[in-house]
Amino acid sequence: MAGRTQRESSAVSTPAFQEPVARLSGVSLVLGKTQALDGINLSIPAGCMVGLIGPDGVGKSSLLSLLAGARRLQLGQVDVLGGNMSDSRHRDRTCPRIAYMPQGLGKNLYPTLSVEENLQFFGRLFGHDAATRRRRIDELTLSTGLSPFLSRPAGKLSGGMKQKLGLCCALIHDPDLLILDEPTTGVDPLSRAQFWDLIERIRSERPGMSVIVATAYMEEADRFEWLVAMDDGKILATGTPRELRERFNAPSLEAAFIAMLPESKRRNHRIVVVPPLQTTETDEIAIEAKGLTMRFGDFVAVDHVDFRIRRGEIFGFLGSNGCGKSTTMKMLTGLIPASEGKAWLFGHEVDSNDLATRRRVGYMSQAFSLYSELTVRQNLVLHARLFQVPESTIAARVSEMAQRFDLQQVLDDLPEGLPLGVRQRLSLAVAMVHRPELLILDEPTSGVDPIARDMFWQLMIDLARDDHVTIFISTHFMNEAERCDRISLMHAGRVLISASPSDLVRQRGAATLEQAFISYLKEAVGEQSNAPAAAQISATPSQPSGQQPPSPAAVSPSDSRTGGFHFGRAYSYALRETLELRRDPVRATLALLGTAILLFIIGYGISLDVENLSYAVLDRDQTSLSQSYALNLSGSRYFIEKAPLSDYAELDRRMRDGELSLAIEIPSGFGRDLERGATPQIGAWIDGAMPMRAETVRGYVQAMHQMWLVDMATRRLGMYPVAASSVETRYRYNPDVKSLPAMVPAVIPMLLMMIPAMLTALSVVREKELGSIINLYVTPITRAEFLLGKQVPYVLLGMLNFLFLVLLAVTIFNVPIKGDFVSLALTAFVFIICSTGFGLLASTFTNSQIAAVFVTMIGTIIPCVQFAGLLNPVSSLEGVGAWIGKLYPASHFLTISRGIFNKALDLSGLMPSFWSLLAAVPVILGASILLLRKQEG
Repeated sequence: MAGRTQRESSAVSTPAFQEPVARLSGVSLVLGKTQALDGINLSIPAGCMVGLIGPDGVGKSSLLSLLAGARRLQLGQVDVLGGNMSDSRHRDRTCPRIAYMPQGLGKNLYPTLSVEENLQFFGRLFGHDAATRRRRIDELTLSTGLSPFLSRPAGKLSGGMKQKLGLCCALIHDPDLLILDEPTTGVDPLSRAQFWDLIERIRSERPGMSVIVATAYMEEADRFEWLVAMDDGKILATGTPRELRERFNAPSLEAAFIAMLPESKRRNHRIVVVPPLQTTETDEIAIEAKGLTMRFGDFVAVDHVDFRIRRGEIFGFLGSNGCGKSTTMKMLTGLIPASEGKAWLFGHEVDSNDLATRRRVGYMSQAFSLYSELTVRQNLVLHARLFQVPESTIAARVSEMAQRFDLQQVLDDLPEGLPLGVRQRLSLAVAMVHRPELLILDEPTSGVDPIARDMFWQLMIDLARDDHVTIFISTHFMNEAERCDRISLMHAGRVLISASPSDLVRQRGAATLEQAFISYLKEAVGEQSNAPAAAQISATPSQPSGQQPPSPAAVSPSDSRTGGFHFGRAYSYALRETLELRRDPVRATLALLGTAILLFIIGYGISLDVENLSYAVLDRDQTSLSQSYALNLSGSRYFIEKAPLSDYAELDRRMRDGELSLAIEIPSGFGRDLERGATPQIGAWIDGAMPMRAETVRGYVQAMHQMWLVDMATRRLGMYPVAASSVETRYRYNPDVKSLPAMVPAVIPMLLMMIPAMLTALSVVREKELGSIINLYVTPITRAEFLLGKQVPYVLLGMLNFLFLVLLAVTIFNVPIKGDFVSLALTAFVFIICSTGFGLLASTFTNSQIAAVFVTMIGTIIPCVQFAGLLNPVSSLEGVGAWIGKLYPASHFLTISRGIFNKALDLSGLMPSFWSLLAAVPVILGASILLLRKQEG
């Protein structure tokens, strides 16, 4: 307490408090239908650690994103480091002086990149040369204890190590303002303590740096020098932790926060009291696990876990994110089978097919998992039926749950419009609707305000003590763990110890449960000190260690250049994209082999040649002339004769089955009538399901018929028909009129339009889904640098695909290049810039990978097939279709491709198409850059 008081008193008296690092005036923000911020007026002091406290959904993240420049301001004014954040020029100048670490474990990191590669990436973004990057990386990783893990992928780091790496990436450029959005959520107490010790050491080296932190942990907020308490998008109170406790006459910061809340929210609040558990020797064992193990490939998520939980006991499961808590709970409920070991529920071995035992269990998942399109009442009724509650009792059961969990006023409301605390009570009511004897709750109070959390706990205590329901709960909050009858501390898939909270504290000789937990964790990971060996992080040259902090507006920006196009930053994104592609087998396969596979499918599977037509003859005459007529067809390369027909019924059946494309009917008396000089009629039945094919077959039959008549006239009558004139047809460029020489040069542009566009769009939208797009918003990189850096690897991949497709066309499909290959390659390069640019354009207005794939597929395949001349010449199109054909880049490349492949042309004979293609490049890229937003919202 003495140390905290000393920090607070020095914070109040420091000159930095007189000059705010940020000021918000009348700031309001609406996200969808939610009022995220409501008339915020706030001055944040510089040179100190400021904490935003409050549960999830009160506006902390929205406020921080405005301060960082990541979100567009809707109403009011935000001044940061001496300038208005609505001014794009000020944001560009200030960006290198701000470091923003968003909410979520490693959200600004790239999981397939190593620790070293992530840090190098951010160093390049801020304009550091190689020597500066090396120095900063060595200093930061040594200080954080990450130096032994430089080659480890970020995705394989623990939660605490991810947060340390995120902090290192944020500090790579020596910022003047560090913004941390709930940096320790989901991190174990040891890593949390190390994280804050690291921040303190960095601040001691750079006393002018301001730090703004959002947190939901009240015990964590006690270490901050100045606090902003928030609720429902409004400021409740500001001041030092001591001032807030004294102002509201509260023993703890959490109690002070509860006292700040409006009377309507704290009216029914009462302090949670946990009656002692009454145990006997004959108590039934609700849960027992022996050697419970879960493996995912080579990764051991849960490693030989043992514990026993008595009936009516509140058993807590503590551990960081990823330590195996949720996996253990899923094995206990039968949701996933254990790799090794056994578990029993009420004496019965866990079996996913044992519905009787599973009906004795209620499970509440970590995330809200009810149906948002159903009302509260409908969700309760649905789950009652799923658990086979008798239909006659469902209405009474729903009413009972609504009354017990205080849901009467919201029974006909949709869950998505309810406050987080009410949604959690609804989840608990759903889990209890079938009256289970065991409740398994996976972090049920994460992000809930203190009053809702206390109310939730009171409900669980009543269930355990009054109804003897066994409660197995996981949590990150130490004050919640203290309410459990017993707790298990879990780390890296192993249970370190199971005992009552008081026993754990006593065994370790610790002052608090958190200190006891930290002691066990240190022992588990083999640490001997409270933090890694501290390395001195050098202060910036403009601000030596120990100097009084300057005015926020007076500090010169870092060495990163914000004006003009910086090739180093674009190269950083190009290199990072290349590394990620190499380590993603699915995307790499699609990028390298996708076009080749599709060329095989289209080249061999889609043919315009009408050959090998199956036909059969219904010969009702059975004379030599009728047989001669039938033989005339069978000798053609276009027809394949099948077994003869016997009647119309057989003809109809075989054509319906697709066995025949053509049926010839020779009427009875055919030979006799022909010899008498009459004109007998031949019937030709053609499958017309494909009209163009049917017309071609009709032409073949008529031609064969005329040839037979000429042959008969010549051989039988000695007559030689002489025409006044004749037409001799010659086909240029494709003498045999085959499909492949026409299709392959036309399919190549379609494939080079579709696959590169899709991959490029996915590369940007994937960043939106993962959250790493935040690096575009809060680093000095420009929109042009970001997009062109993302585009370059896919342009190179596209050229590799082009060469592969040309090789397949020449060697496999026997379609030679008759013209100039260099001209073809040059136009292909320009065309691939257009196609990848189209992918970038699609990514600017799509926010999910599914939507990006859909847009690029529709935007490439349909225009290529319908309007680019693949099947019909562009000159034959009319209206809007004609305009699309003239403007769409694939139309011009298709003309060039066919001209070089089939007509032996070079670029000099195709300049109009080439210039049109070249003109499309700045239009597409310019539109992409203009439409890409540098701020969210």
